[in-house]
Amino acid sequence: MTINTRMGFIEWRDLLSLALLWGLSFFVVEIAITELQPLSIVALRVSIAALVLWVYLAISGQIQSLGKEGWFCCAVMSVLNNVIPFSLIVWGQQTITGGLAAIINASTPLFTVLVAGMLLRDERLTGSRLCGALTGLTGVAVMMVFSTSNAPEIVEATAGNNDNNWLARLAIAGAAICYAFATVWGRRFKTLELPTTHVVTGQLTVSTLIMIPLALLIDTPFWGAGSSASISSATILSILVLAIFSTAFAYLLYFRILSSAGAVNLSLVTLLIPVTAVILGRLFLDERIGAIEYTGMAIIAVGLLVTDGRLWHRLTHKI
Repeated sequence: MTINTRMGFIEWRDLLSLALLWGLSFFVVEIAITELQPLSIVALRVSIAALVLWVYLAISGQIQSLGKEGWFCCAVMSVLNNVIPFSLIVWGQQTITGGLAAIINASTPLFTVLVAGMLLRDERLTGSRLCGALTGLTGVAVMMVFSTSNAPEIVEATAGNNDNNWLARLAIAGAAICYAFATVWGRRFKTLELPTTHVVTGQLTVSTLIMIPLALLIDTPFWGAGSSASISSATILSILVLAIFSTAFAYLLYFRILSSAGAVNLSLVTLLIPVTAVILGRLFLDERIGAIEYTGMAIIAVGLLVTDGRLWHRLTHKI
């Protein structure tokens, strides 16, 4: 399949759907983190998602071997795309809101443009991609520096602990770097010609084998220190939504976009995620959103158009 550097309707539809699902993940993590510890959330997320996909493969009769190379690629992908970034993001969301975490995570396209430009021959660094990524990151910077969307309870909890707040922001930035390398590494699956469902299932299975022992070793008990052993229905629902929709189904979309539109175009989803996360936070968690957030989102939209290449092409051909 040829990589479409200029995305069509189907690619944009899938990209917007993925942005909604992953924006939702920041929102539900913010609910779950009040009762569960970080690594436990990640372990539940990947294990439930893997179980759902294995059941689907079994029922549909599609189970097949990934082979040694397939499992190796899945193992590397699980570390770069699940284990490290999921853990960093959930840990960071203990002290910053889901909306802000999503905004910082939107730095992924810049890292992806640079990494893909160095490592992938068919995704070389072009003027439109670099300009678009920088434009989008300008919108991210506007919301990151000036945003007032932090939830009041988190602001109060971290009022005297700025070090933890900035460490949390750095953790989210570290997750963005991992996602950039994961997106580029994910291109290897195209040459293996493995079904998308099997790739996702393999990746999440390896992540489960890593995260469950880590959670059992580090998160004792697995619920938060300030919570009782009884987990609320809201938290249970949040974990199920996180695992089934924001992980299992989302990664099926992820690899489909990656195979058709490429690593750089796929990374654009992280510029759209803050829009979903901030809006959900405003509607359900009473996080404030104002002119700064709307301005940042508008700049992000321009960045998307420039990175896609169509706007850049029209402008340069008129000069």
